[in-house]
Amino acid sequence: MSWAIWITGRPGSGKTTVAVHVAEAVQAWPVTLKVLDLADARRALVGRGWAAPAEEETVHRTLAYTAKLLTDAGVAVVVDATAARRAWRDAAREWIEHFAEVQLVCPPEVCFEREQAARWRLGDARAAAVAAAPDIVLDYEESLHPELRLHTHAPDFRSTVEDVLLLARRLHHAAAAPVTPAGRNVP
Repeated sequence: MSWAIWITGRPGSGKTTVAVHVAEAVQAWPVTLKVLDLADARRALVGRGWAAPAEEETVHRTLAYTAKLLTDAGVAVVVDATAARRAWRDAAREWIEHFAEVQLVCPPEVCFEREQAARWRLGDARAAAVAAAPDIVLDYEESLHPELRLHTHAPDFRSTVEDVLLLARRLHHAAAAPVTPAGRNVP
């Protein structure tokens, strides 16, 4: 049994950047880690980088269930997905014993600028002509009780990653704790 962290937040809040840095740091641990990326899941499940509303439900529930199967198999998971619906993240919470949600908070105008720069590759006219439009989510449901709520527009990015790594260590230790016959972890 292992653990999962779902990194959520509006497009442009820094989910992928945080996920990549956390995954790089966890490589030094004695743990197998898999990052599940929403964009990859969309392309695999619906054949393109965007999905219709009904398809979004399927993509996100598939991400949550895949994370459950991986953690059951002993693989730690970081989910990098906006997951605009709280219910999609709650499904993962229900299915995965050692689960945490990290809510990234960033002003909408900063998120938009980041998405525009990343997706439209500002400064590179050749790439701008062929890049996909930014991921826009108008009705994002913030987490009510995330294990971590991090503001990502501040310049101290290193502490953001460190906070997620501390959470990952707690989950890792909880998942590795011996289990009693009653099925409870022993501290």
